[in-house]
Amino acid sequence: MNNPRLANRYAKSLIDISIERNELEKIMADMQYLHAVCKASREFVNLLESPVVTSDKKNAIIKAVTGKSLSALTALYLELLVKKERENVLPEIVNAFIEQYNTLKGIHIVTLTTAVPVSDSLKNSIETKVKAARGFDKVQLEIKVDESLIGGFVLSFQNNLVDASVLRDLKDIKKQFQQNLYVQQIR
Repeated sequence: MNNPRLANRYAKSLIDISIERNELEKIMADMQYLHAVCKASREFVNLLESPVVTSDKKNAIIKAVTGKSLSALTALYLELLVKKERENVLPEIVNAFIEQYNTLKGIHIVTLTTAVPVSDSLKNSIETKVKAARGFDKVQLEIKVDESLIGGFVLSFQNNLVDASVLRDLKDIKKQFQQNLYVQQIR
């Protein structure tokens, strides 16, 4: 179910109560854990979205999956979601919470996609250059490897895209050959 307004409201309420209780960092760690669980297990997400499984079983399964990993506030929050029949929105709530937390803390997400894994020194260099160029205080660099790029990199942040990949260069060359500007048009 795609409901960003609902997810944002639930995430905002969790942020507000975690700030009030001075547990924001702990709840953020819980949300990152839940994000990893939802990303790793499609079956878990399907269970949350299933109207056939009763709320009692969903609560028991959530407790079994998360175990003692979550704080008391997050566990109560998850029980409330199940009670209000909003557990199907949990993956979206988790994403909205992480986005709102990053906005609150001034953290900017930068995604670097390369053809091969990059070294730590290169990661640090890219972080400092992005901070200097854009005036960011905090940058969280996410690294992805996509062998189809062949070489170079793709850097994306805040709806900006810097594509310096070999794949893009090859596509540009292909377009130029398809246009064939040097041959006269035959009628």
